[in-house]
Amino acid sequence: MEKIKIKNPGKIKPPLRFWQVWNMSFGFLGIQFGFALQNGNASRILLTFGADVHQLSWFWLVAPITGMIIQPIIGYMSDKTWCRLGRRRPYFLVGAFLTSIALVLMPNAPHLASFIAPMFIGGGLLMIMDASINISMEPFRALVADKLPEEQHTLGFSVQTLLIGIGAVIGSWLPYILGNWMGISKNASANGLVPDNVTYSFYFGAFILLSTILWTVFTTSEYPPEEPGTQEAEVKPGKFIIPPIMLKLLLVQFFSWFALFSMWVFTTPAVALKFYHTTDANAVAFQEAGNWVGILFGIYNGVSAIIAMFLPVVAKKLSKKVTHALALCAGGLSLLSFLIISDPHYLIIPMIGIGIAWGSILAMPYAMLASSIPPKKMGVYMGLFNMSITIPQIVSGVVSGLILKYFFADNPILCLVMAGVSMFLGAISAMFIKEKKMQTM
Repeated sequence: MEKIKIKNPGKIKPPLRFWQVWNMSFGFLGIQFGFALQNGNASRILLTFGADVHQLSWFWLVAPITGMIIQPIIGYMSDKTWCRLGRRRPYFLVGAFLTSIALVLMPNAPHLASFIAPMFIGGGLLMIMDASINISMEPFRALVADKLPEEQHTLGFSVQTLLIGIGAVIGSWLPYILGNWMGISKNASANGLVPDNVTYSFYFGAFILLSTILWTVFTTSEYPPEEPGTQEAEVKPGKFIIPPIMLKLLLVQFFSWFALFSMWVFTTPAVALKFYHTTDANAVAFQEAGNWVGILFGIYNGVSAIIAMFLPVVAKKLSKKVTHALALCAGGLSLLSFLIISDPHYLIIPMIGIGIAWGSILAMPYAMLASSIPPKKMGVYMGLFNMSITIPQIVSGVVSGLILKYFFADNPILCLVMAGVSMFLGAISAMFIKEKKMQTM
Protein backbone atom coordinates (compact mmCIF):
# COMPACT_ATOMS: atom_id res chain seq x y z
CA MET A 1 0.00 0.00 0.00
CA GLU A 2 1.00 3.57 -0.55
CA LYS A 3 2.25 5.17 2.65
CA ILE A 4 1.39 8.78 3.31
CA LYS A 5 3.44 10.70 5.81
CA ILE A 6 2.39 14.08 7.14
CA LYS A 7 5.40 16.30 6.72
CA ASN A 8 4.08 19.44 8.37
CA PRO A 9 1.08 18.42 10.49
CA GLY A 10 0.67 21.97 11.78
CA LYS A 11 0.20 23.34 8.29
CA ILE A 12 -3.27 22.70 6.96
CA LYS A 13 -5.18 24.38 4.18
CA PRO A 14 -7.37 27.14 5.58
CA PRO A 15 -10.96 27.21 4.26
CA LEU A 16 -11.55 29.89 1.64
CA ARG A 17 -14.43 32.33 1.42
CA PHE A 18 -16.98 31.83 -1.35
CA TRP A 19 -15.68 34.70 -3.48
CA GLN A 20 -12.13 33.40 -3.23
CA VAL A 21 -13.37 30.07 -4.57
CA TRP A 22 -15.30 31.98 -7.25
CA ASN A 23 -12.22 33.96 -8.38
CA MET A 24 -9.95 30.93 -8.56
CA SER A 25 -12.45 29.18 -10.85
CA PHE A 26 -13.70 32.21 -12.83
CA GLY A 27 -11.57 31.33 -15.84
CA PHE A 28 -13.66 28.20 -16.26
CA LEU A 29 -16.52 30.46 -17.38
CA GLY A 30 -14.47 31.55 -20.38
CA ILE A 31 -13.18 28.06 -21.10
CA GLN A 32 -16.73 26.73 -21.19
CA PHE A 33 -17.87 29.70 -23.27
CA GLY A 34 -15.44 28.57 -25.96
CA PHE A 35 -16.26 24.90 -25.38
CA ALA A 36 -19.99 25.60 -25.78
CA LEU A 37 -19.39 27.39 -29.08
CA GLN A 38 -17.41 24.36 -30.22
CA ASN A 39 -20.00 21.81 -29.06
CA GLY A 40 -23.01 23.69 -30.40
CA ASN A 41 -21.58 24.68 -33.77
CA ALA A 42 -18.72 22.39 -34.79
CA SER A 43 -21.01 19.81 -36.41
CA ARG A 44 -22.88 22.30 -38.56
CA ILE A 45 -19.66 24.14 -39.44
CA LEU A 46 -18.04 20.89 -40.58
CA LEU A 47 -21.17 19.89 -42.51
CA THR A 48 -21.17 23.33 -44.12
CA PHE A 49 -17.55 22.76 -45.12
CA GLY A 50 -18.53 19.54 -46.90
CA ALA A 51 -18.27 16.77 -44.31
CA ASP A 52 -20.71 13.86 -44.52
CA VAL A 53 -22.93 13.13 -41.53
CA HIS A 54 -21.34 9.67 -41.19
CA GLN A 55 -17.93 11.33 -40.95
CA LEU A 56 -18.88 13.78 -38.24
CA SER A 57 -17.88 11.58 -35.32
CA TRP A 58 -14.50 10.94 -36.98
CA PHE A 59 -13.78 14.66 -37.19
CA TRP A 60 -14.81 15.01 -33.55
CA LEU A 61 -12.27 12.31 -32.65
CA VAL A 62 -9.46 14.85 -32.78
CA ALA A 63 -10.80 16.46 -29.60
CA PRO A 64 -10.62 13.48 -27.21
CA ILE A 65 -7.42 12.16 -28.79
CA THR A 66 -5.61 15.43 -28.18
CA GLY A 67 -7.12 15.60 -24.69
CA MET A 68 -5.89 12.10 -23.88
CA ILE A 69 -2.36 13.07 -24.90
CA ILE A 70 -2.27 16.63 -23.57
CA GLN A 71 -3.86 16.40 -20.13
CA PRO A 72 -1.54 13.85 -18.45
CA ILE A 73 1.46 15.74 -19.83
CA ILE A 74 0.17 19.10 -18.64
CA GLY A 75 -0.78 17.58 -15.28
CA TYR A 76 2.71 16.18 -14.80
CA MET A 77 4.39 19.40 -15.93
CA SER A 78 2.23 21.61 -13.74
CA ASP A 79 3.03 19.44 -10.70
CA LYS A 80 6.71 20.16 -11.33
CA THR A 81 6.35 23.84 -12.23
CA TRP A 82 7.00 26.80 -9.99
CA CYS A 83 7.56 30.36 -11.21
CA ARG A 84 6.38 33.90 -10.49
CA LEU A 85 2.89 32.99 -11.72
CA GLY A 86 2.77 29.84 -9.60
CA ARG A 87 2.18 26.23 -10.56
CA ARG A 88 -1.10 26.10 -12.50
CA ARG A 89 -1.59 29.69 -13.71
CA PRO A 90 1.10 29.64 -16.44
CA TYR A 91 -0.83 26.87 -18.16
CA PHE A 92 -4.09 28.82 -17.86
CA LEU A 93 -2.51 31.64 -19.83
CA VAL A 94 -0.89 29.55 -22.57
CA GLY A 95 -4.10 27.58 -23.14
CA ALA A 96 -6.19 30.76 -23.23
CA PHE A 97 -4.06 32.44 -25.90
CA LEU A 98 -3.97 29.36 -28.14
CA THR A 99 -7.71 28.70 -27.77
CA SER A 100 -8.55 32.32 -28.60
CA ILE A 101 -6.54 32.10 -31.82
CA ALA A 102 -8.30 28.86 -32.82
CA LEU A 103 -11.73 30.37 -32.09
CA VAL A 104 -11.01 33.28 -34.39
CA LEU A 105 -9.70 31.09 -37.21
CA MET A 106 -12.20 28.21 -37.22
CA PRO A 107 -15.21 29.92 -38.88
CA ASN A 108 -12.78 31.42 -41.41
CA ALA A 109 -11.44 28.06 -42.61
CA PRO A 110 -12.78 28.55 -46.18
CA HIS A 111 -10.71 31.73 -46.49
CA LEU A 112 -7.59 29.79 -45.45
CA ALA A 113 -8.16 26.96 -47.95
CA SER A 114 -5.80 27.19 -50.90
CA PHE A 115 -4.73 23.58 -51.32
CA ILE A 116 -6.67 21.76 -48.57
CA ALA A 117 -10.45 21.34 -48.33
CA PRO A 118 -12.04 23.63 -45.71
CA MET A 119 -13.45 20.67 -43.78
CA PHE A 120 -9.90 19.40 -43.13
CA ILE A 121 -8.75 22.85 -42.05
CA GLY A 122 -11.82 23.04 -39.80
CA GLY A 123 -11.00 19.61 -38.36
CA GLY A 124 -7.41 20.71 -37.73
CA LEU A 125 -8.56 23.88 -35.98
CA LEU A 126 -10.99 21.80 -33.93
CA MET A 127 -8.00 19.74 -32.80
CA ILE A 128 -5.96 22.84 -31.92
CA MET A 129 -8.91 24.37 -30.10
CA ASP A 130 -9.55 21.30 -28.00
CA ALA A 131 -5.86 20.77 -27.23
CA SER A 132 -5.60 24.39 -26.08
CA ILE A 133 -8.74 24.13 -23.94
CA ASN A 134 -7.23 21.05 -22.31
CA ILE A 135 -4.04 22.95 -21.49
CA SER A 136 -6.13 25.37 -19.42
CA MET A 137 -8.80 23.00 -18.14
CA GLU A 138 -6.74 20.29 -16.43
CA PRO A 139 -4.81 22.67 -14.11
CA PHE A 140 -8.12 24.24 -13.03
CA ARG A 141 -9.24 20.86 -11.67
CA ALA A 142 -5.94 20.44 -9.85
CA LEU A 143 -6.09 23.98 -8.45
CA VAL A 144 -9.25 23.19 -6.48
CA ALA A 145 -7.53 20.29 -4.74
CA ASP A 146 -4.37 22.38 -4.28
CA LYS A 147 -6.11 25.28 -2.58
CA LEU A 148 -9.09 23.86 -0.71
CA PRO A 149 -9.30 21.62 2.34
CA GLU A 150 -11.06 18.31 1.81
CA GLU A 151 -14.36 19.50 3.30
CA GLN A 152 -14.54 22.20 0.60
CA HIS A 153 -13.81 19.95 -2.39
CA THR A 154 -17.47 19.47 -3.29
CA LEU A 155 -18.01 23.24 -2.98
CA GLY A 156 -15.00 23.94 -5.19
CA PHE A 157 -16.04 21.63 -8.00
CA SER A 158 -19.66 22.78 -7.69
CA VAL A 159 -18.61 26.43 -8.13
CA GLN A 160 -16.67 25.36 -11.19
CA THR A 161 -19.82 23.67 -12.48
CA LEU A 162 -21.82 26.84 -11.82
CA LEU A 163 -19.35 28.94 -13.80
CA ILE A 164 -19.22 26.31 -16.54
CA GLY A 165 -23.01 26.54 -16.77
CA ILE A 166 -23.03 30.34 -16.98
CA GLY A 167 -20.35 30.40 -19.67
CA ALA A 168 -22.01 27.61 -21.62
CA VAL A 169 -25.43 29.28 -21.58
CA ILE A 170 -24.06 32.51 -23.03
CA GLY A 171 -21.83 30.67 -25.51
CA SER A 172 -24.62 28.38 -26.67
CA TRP A 173 -27.19 31.14 -27.05
CA LEU A 174 -24.99 33.79 -28.61
CA PRO A 175 -25.43 32.78 -32.29
CA TYR A 176 -29.22 32.77 -31.80
CA ILE A 177 -29.16 36.15 -29.99
CA LEU A 178 -26.98 37.78 -32.65
CA GLY A 179 -29.06 36.38 -35.51
CA ASN A 180 -32.57 36.82 -34.10
CA TRP A 181 -32.34 39.78 -31.75
CA MET A 182 -29.45 41.89 -33.02
CA GLY A 183 -30.03 41.68 -36.75
CA ILE A 184 -26.74 40.03 -37.70
CA SER A 185 -27.13 37.78 -40.72
CA LYS A 186 -27.85 34.16 -39.82
CA ASN A 187 -27.62 32.95 -43.40
CA ALA A 188 -24.34 32.32 -45.18
CA SER A 189 -23.49 34.65 -48.05
CA ALA A 190 -22.55 31.63 -50.17
CA ASN A 191 -22.54 27.85 -49.95
CA GLY A 192 -19.63 26.58 -47.88
CA LEU A 193 -19.36 29.74 -45.75
CA VAL A 194 -20.28 30.17 -42.09
CA PRO A 195 -23.07 32.69 -41.28
CA ASP A 196 -22.00 35.98 -39.72
CA ASN A 197 -23.87 35.35 -36.46
CA VAL A 198 -21.78 32.23 -35.84
CA THR A 199 -18.52 33.88 -36.92
CA TYR A 200 -18.99 36.89 -34.62
CA SER A 201 -19.93 34.56 -31.78
CA PHE A 202 -16.57 32.85 -32.10
CA TYR A 203 -14.80 36.23 -32.04
CA PHE A 204 -16.63 37.23 -28.89
CA GLY A 205 -15.89 33.84 -27.34
CA ALA A 206 -12.16 34.40 -27.87
CA PHE A 207 -12.38 37.73 -26.02
CA ILE A 208 -14.39 36.32 -23.10
CA LEU A 209 -12.13 33.31 -22.69
CA LEU A 210 -8.98 35.39 -22.51
CA SER A 211 -10.54 37.98 -20.18
CA THR A 212 -11.82 35.49 -17.62
CA ILE A 213 -8.54 33.56 -17.52
CA LEU A 214 -6.71 36.82 -16.84
CA TRP A 215 -9.15 37.54 -14.00
CA THR A 216 -8.25 34.26 -12.30
CA VAL A 217 -4.54 34.78 -12.88
CA PHE A 218 -4.54 38.24 -11.27
CA THR A 219 -6.93 37.53 -8.38
CA THR A 220 -5.69 34.12 -7.24
CA SER A 221 -2.45 33.17 -5.55
CA GLU A 222 -1.00 29.68 -5.21
CA TYR A 223 0.76 28.03 -2.32
CA PRO A 224 4.52 27.78 -2.92
CA PRO A 225 6.13 24.43 -2.09
CA GLU A 226 6.77 25.29 1.54
CA GLU A 227 3.21 26.49 2.19
CA PRO A 228 0.08 24.57 3.23
CA GLY A 229 -1.44 22.32 0.64
CA THR A 230 1.60 21.51 -1.48
CA GLN A 231 3.77 19.77 1.11
CA GLU A 232 1.08 18.25 3.29
CA ALA A 233 1.90 14.72 2.30
CA GLU A 234 4.85 12.90 0.85
CA VAL A 235 4.36 9.74 -1.14
CA LYS A 236 6.97 7.04 -0.76
CA PRO A 237 9.38 7.37 -3.73
CA GLY A 238 8.92 4.97 -6.59
CA LYS A 239 5.28 4.24 -5.82
CA PHE A 240 2.53 5.14 -8.23
CA ILE A 241 -0.70 3.53 -7.15
CA ILE A 242 -4.08 4.17 -8.75
CA PRO A 243 -6.69 4.61 -6.00
CA PRO A 244 -9.40 1.89 -6.13
CA ILE A 245 -12.12 4.54 -6.38
CA MET A 246 -10.52 5.84 -9.59
CA LEU A 247 -10.74 2.39 -11.14
CA LYS A 248 -14.44 2.10 -10.27
CA LEU A 249 -15.14 5.59 -11.56
CA LEU A 250 -13.70 4.63 -14.95
CA LEU A 251 -16.76 2.58 -15.88
CA VAL A 252 -19.16 5.31 -14.76
CA GLN A 253 -17.20 7.85 -16.75
CA PHE A 254 -17.12 5.62 -19.82
CA PHE A 255 -20.90 5.37 -20.10
CA SER A 256 -21.42 9.04 -19.17
CA TRP A 257 -19.01 10.48 -21.72
CA PHE A 258 -19.96 8.01 -24.46
CA ALA A 259 -23.46 9.43 -24.10
CA LEU A 260 -22.34 13.06 -24.03
CA PHE A 261 -20.16 12.71 -27.12
CA SER A 262 -23.00 11.13 -29.09
CA MET A 263 -25.31 13.94 -27.99
CA TRP A 264 -22.89 16.70 -29.02
CA VAL A 265 -22.17 15.15 -32.41
CA PHE A 266 -25.68 14.12 -33.50
CA THR A 267 -28.16 16.53 -31.90
CA THR A 268 -27.96 19.10 -34.71
CA PRO A 269 -28.46 16.64 -37.61
CA ALA A 270 -31.10 14.79 -35.54
CA VAL A 271 -33.13 17.94 -34.86
CA ALA A 272 -32.69 19.13 -38.45
CA LEU A 273 -33.97 15.83 -39.87
CA LYS A 274 -36.85 15.13 -37.49
CA PHE A 275 -38.20 18.63 -36.88
CA TYR A 276 -36.96 20.75 -39.82
CA HIS A 277 -37.07 17.96 -42.45
CA THR A 278 -33.69 18.63 -44.03
CA THR A 279 -30.24 17.09 -44.25
CA ASP A 280 -28.78 19.88 -46.40
CA ALA A 281 -26.27 21.75 -44.26
CA ASN A 282 -26.49 24.81 -46.53
CA ALA A 283 -30.28 25.06 -46.27
CA VAL A 284 -31.85 27.88 -44.27
CA ALA A 285 -33.89 25.31 -42.31
CA PHE A 286 -30.71 23.49 -41.29
CA GLN A 287 -29.19 26.72 -39.97
CA GLU A 288 -32.40 27.37 -38.04
CA ALA A 289 -32.09 23.90 -36.53
CA GLY A 290 -28.50 24.66 -35.57
CA ASN A 291 -29.53 27.92 -33.90
CA TRP A 292 -32.29 26.14 -31.96
CA VAL A 293 -29.86 23.44 -30.82
CA GLY A 294 -27.68 26.24 -29.48
CA ILE A 295 -30.63 27.44 -27.39
CA LEU A 296 -31.29 23.91 -26.15
CA PHE A 297 -27.67 23.39 -25.21
CA GLY A 298 -27.72 26.70 -23.39
CA ILE A 299 -30.75 25.55 -21.39
CA TYR A 300 -29.14 22.34 -20.18
CA ASN A 301 -26.01 24.24 -19.25
CA GLY A 302 -28.10 26.80 -17.38
CA VAL A 303 -29.82 24.02 -15.46
CA SER A 304 -26.42 22.55 -14.59
CA ALA A 305 -25.33 25.91 -13.16
CA ILE A 306 -28.36 25.98 -10.86
CA ILE A 307 -28.02 22.31 -9.90
CA ALA A 308 -24.36 22.82 -9.03
CA MET A 309 -25.23 24.89 -5.97
CA PHE A 310 -27.50 22.14 -4.61
CA LEU A 311 -25.11 19.25 -5.21
CA PRO A 312 -23.13 19.69 -1.95
CA VAL A 313 -26.36 19.63 0.09
CA VAL A 314 -27.85 16.63 -1.72
CA ALA A 315 -24.56 14.72 -1.65
CA LYS A 316 -24.26 15.27 2.08
CA LYS A 317 -27.69 13.70 2.63
CA LEU A 318 -27.65 10.92 0.04
CA SER A 319 -23.90 10.36 -0.54
CA LYS A 320 -22.00 11.42 -3.63
CA LYS A 321 -22.49 8.17 -5.55
CA VAL A 322 -26.28 8.08 -5.07
CA THR A 323 -26.55 11.74 -6.05
CA HIS A 324 -24.54 11.03 -9.20
CA ALA A 325 -26.57 7.91 -10.09
CA LEU A 326 -29.88 9.78 -9.79
CA ALA A 327 -28.56 12.61 -11.96
CA LEU A 328 -27.45 10.18 -14.67
CA CYS A 329 -30.89 8.54 -14.62
CA ALA A 330 -32.45 11.95 -15.23
CA GLY A 331 -30.14 12.46 -18.20
CA GLY A 332 -30.84 9.01 -19.62
CA LEU A 333 -34.61 9.41 -19.46
CA SER A 334 -34.34 12.83 -21.10
CA LEU A 335 -32.30 11.56 -24.04
CA LEU A 336 -34.76 8.70 -24.61
CA SER A 337 -37.59 11.23 -24.76
CA PHE A 338 -36.25 12.67 -28.05
CA LEU A 339 -37.81 9.63 -29.71
CA ILE A 340 -41.37 10.55 -28.75
CA ILE A 341 -41.36 14.37 -28.75
CA SER A 342 -43.01 15.78 -31.88
CA ASP A 343 -42.56 19.55 -31.45
CA PRO A 344 -39.03 21.04 -31.31
CA HIS A 345 -40.13 23.56 -28.67
CA TYR A 346 -40.90 20.71 -26.27
CA LEU A 347 -37.25 19.67 -26.43
CA ILE A 348 -36.74 22.24 -23.68
CA ILE A 349 -38.20 19.69 -21.25
CA PRO A 350 -35.53 16.98 -21.69
CA MET A 351 -32.85 19.66 -21.51
CA ILE A 352 -33.71 19.97 -17.81
CA GLY A 353 -32.84 16.34 -17.14
CA ILE A 354 -29.72 16.54 -19.31
CA GLY A 355 -28.68 19.63 -17.35
CA ILE A 356 -29.03 17.74 -14.07
CA ALA A 357 -26.81 14.95 -15.42
CA TRP A 358 -24.27 17.39 -16.87
CA GLY A 359 -23.99 19.31 -13.62
CA SER A 360 -23.27 16.13 -11.70
CA ILE A 361 -20.83 14.78 -14.31
CA LEU A 362 -18.77 17.96 -14.02
CA ALA A 363 -18.58 17.88 -10.22
CA MET A 364 -19.31 14.61 -8.45
CA PRO A 365 -16.64 12.30 -9.95
CA TYR A 366 -13.94 14.85 -9.14
CA ALA A 367 -15.31 15.38 -5.63
CA MET A 368 -15.27 11.60 -5.05
CA LEU A 369 -11.74 11.31 -6.41
CA ALA A 370 -9.96 14.35 -4.95
CA SER A 371 -9.66 13.08 -1.37
CA SER A 372 -8.03 9.84 -2.60
CA ILE A 373 -5.19 11.46 -4.56
CA PRO A 374 -1.71 12.23 -3.14
CA PRO A 375 -1.54 16.06 -2.98
CA LYS A 376 1.94 16.29 -4.54
CA LYS A 377 0.75 14.40 -7.63
CA MET A 378 -2.64 16.07 -7.98
CA GLY A 379 -1.97 17.36 -11.49
CA VAL A 380 -0.76 14.12 -13.01
CA TYR A 381 -3.54 12.06 -11.38
CA MET A 382 -6.20 14.48 -12.61
CA GLY A 383 -4.59 14.36 -16.04
CA LEU A 384 -4.69 10.57 -16.08
CA PHE A 385 -8.28 10.60 -14.87
CA ASN A 386 -9.10 12.67 -17.92
CA MET A 387 -8.52 9.52 -19.95
CA SER A 388 -11.82 8.30 -18.49
CA ILE A 389 -13.33 11.20 -20.45
CA THR A 390 -11.37 10.93 -23.68
CA ILE A 391 -11.38 7.14 -24.22
CA PRO A 392 -15.20 6.80 -24.30
CA GLN A 393 -15.37 9.74 -26.69
CA ILE A 394 -12.84 8.04 -28.96
CA VAL A 395 -14.84 4.80 -28.86
CA SER A 396 -18.02 6.72 -29.64
CA GLY A 397 -16.31 8.60 -32.43
CA VAL A 398 -15.06 5.40 -34.05
CA VAL A 399 -18.25 3.35 -33.84
CA SER A 400 -21.20 5.76 -33.75
CA GLY A 401 -20.97 6.78 -37.41
CA LEU A 402 -20.89 3.11 -38.41
CA ILE A 403 -23.79 2.31 -36.10
CA LEU A 404 -25.74 5.21 -37.61
CA LYS A 405 -25.17 3.93 -41.14
CA TYR A 406 -25.55 0.18 -40.72
CA PHE A 407 -27.93 -0.20 -37.76
CA PHE A 408 -29.92 3.04 -37.43
CA ALA A 409 -30.78 3.56 -41.12
CA ASP A 410 -29.23 7.06 -41.09
CA ASN A 411 -31.63 8.26 -38.38
CA PRO A 412 -29.49 10.30 -35.94
CA ILE A 413 -32.32 10.44 -33.37
CA LEU A 414 -31.50 6.81 -32.61
CA CYS A 415 -27.95 7.89 -31.71
CA LEU A 416 -29.51 10.04 -28.98
CA VAL A 417 -31.55 7.05 -27.80
CA MET A 418 -28.32 5.04 -27.65
CA ALA A 419 -26.83 7.87 -25.56
CA GLY A 420 -29.78 7.65 -23.16
CA VAL A 421 -29.23 3.92 -22.62
CA SER A 422 -25.57 4.61 -21.96
CA MET A 423 -26.49 7.17 -19.27
CA PHE A 424 -28.58 4.54 -17.47
CA LEU A 425 -25.67 2.10 -17.57
CA GLY A 426 -23.50 4.80 -16.00
CA ALA A 427 -26.03 5.24 -13.20
CA ILE A 428 -26.02 1.50 -12.46
CA SER A 429 -22.21 1.48 -12.42
CA ALA A 430 -22.10 4.40 -9.96
CA MET A 431 -23.89 2.35 -7.32
CA PHE A 432 -20.93 -0.06 -7.10
CA ILE A 433 -18.54 2.70 -5.99
CA LYS A 434 -17.31 2.58 -2.40
CA GLU A 435 -16.52 6.09 -1.27
CA LYS A 436 -13.42 6.04 0.85
CA LYS A 437 -11.16 8.81 2.09
CA MET A 438 -7.41 8.55 1.79
CA GLN A 439 -5.86 7.40 5.04
CA THR A 440 -2.96 9.38 6.44
CA MET A 441 -0.33 8.03 8.79
